[in-house]
Amino acid sequence: METRTAMSPTERGTAATTSTPETTPGTGRTRAWATRLVVVGIVLSALNLRPAITSLGALLEEVRDGLGMSGSVAGLLTSVPPLCFAVFGITAPRLARRFGPAAVVCVGMAAITAGLLIRPYLGSTAGFLAASALALMGIAVSNVLMPVIVKRWFPDRVGSMTGLYSMALALGTSLAAAVTVPLTDALGGSWRSGLVVWAALAGAAVLPWLPLLRDRGRAGGSDTAPARPRQRQRAAGEERAGGRGVGEERAGERGVGEQRVEEQPAGKQSAVEQRAGEHHPPLRITRSRTAWALAVFFGLQATAAYITMGWMPQIFRDAGVPAGTAGVLLAVTMVMGVPLAFVIPRVATRLPHQGPIALVLGVCGLAGYAGLYVAPAAGAWAWALLLGVSNCAFPLALTMVGMRARSGPGVAQLSAFAQSTGYLISIPGPLLVGVLYQQSGGWGLPIALMTALMLPQMAVGYLAGRNRTVEDEAAAH
Repeated sequence: METRTAMSPTERGTAATTSTPETTPGTGRTRAWATRLVVVGIVLSALNLRPAITSLGALLEEVRDGLGMSGSVAGLLTSVPPLCFAVFGITAPRLARRFGPAAVVCVGMAAITAGLLIRPYLGSTAGFLAASALALMGIAVSNVLMPVIVKRWFPDRVGSMTGLYSMALALGTSLAAAVTVPLTDALGGSWRSGLVVWAALAGAAVLPWLPLLRDRGRAGGSDTAPARPRQRQRAAGEERAGGRGVGEERAGERGVGEQRVEEQPAGKQSAVEQRAGEHHPPLRITRSRTAWALAVFFGLQATAAYITMGWMPQIFRDAGVPAGTAGVLLAVTMVMGVPLAFVIPRVATRLPHQGPIALVLGVCGLAGYAGLYVAPAAGAWAWALLLGVSNCAFPLALTMVGMRARSGPGVAQLSAFAQSTGYLISIPGPLLVGVLYQQSGGWGLPIALMTALMLPQMAVGYLAGRNRTVEDEAAAH
């Protein structure tokens, strides 16, 4: 790689006559165009990672009546998302190595589209669950690979791009919660029409990834893609240089922060990085205490989030709040993530310890649950706001995934481990809420459960925020 140095006119002329395809002006424009496509793809994909869930939460009572579900079965339905995320998310790194992250995310968006199209019309609870699982499979692999794509394409902007991705995710979540009921009314009052309409947004998210499928390496593809001869020569020069200049130093290889190399497009791995992926075995991620703390933190925040998305509208409706207003209250909870999901990652990346942020978010959650127990209808808007702040533990967890590993492969392993393990941990929560609600006939016991789970979430979030990497911890053992 050529680094940014001052060149004489003669050197500039020589460089112009000997430039490779990677450094020609036309190729530079192609790289810029591809980078813009990645940004559009990230935003559209993030918009589709929650509407399959929150649109159902807004119409859960109508779906239960239409399909004849009991409260326990409805609780099972709200536990399907974390189950699918755990089962299918663990396969994402292997699929990405074989086909490239862009291809896997593209297929994931297509699976979401298909699942949302067919699930309202299968006519049975089993069919509804199966089609939901198809959509959730697409969400699962995209959940895991979004941090990987951000790390590879934008290695020097992890915080800001994670914030953009999290903002889009929160916007899609809140949009589905807010407008599903009005859309259902406008389309004739059928819950089937209100759910199927979200397939159109998922279909739009397929399109930006299609032009990126032809070049897996440029799209952040295989870790083991072979290097071309010129790349090998340049990489050898890099290795001999040993990190003399800022432009020559790669953060993921040396662990001293991420620094931009001008000629290499964001997301395109150097030969050194490719060979590192070939010769270094996968991390023994389970030996890292930080990885376990992050996985448990991810699982407990996911438990709170899916209980909120699946059951909060019903809590408000049982307290006498109209269905449309209950959906808007859920939307308020979700929309809090739009500004905060952009701010929190940027703040987190500037702090040596992210644990205090996890504590503040947990305190907001405890206050929101107390309000739901004492006066669910009277203070509904305040509780929705507080729980919205608490739910921003999700972008914090994503940011810590990017910060607790030094390399792209390390981030992929940590993301898959934390999310898959975390979603396994979160499976019983929404189901148990449904069982407690049906058995007790009220919301006292479910809210007590939510409150109890928030305390360990705060503790492991504090531990996961410590300034260390999983590579160091795995090597120490």
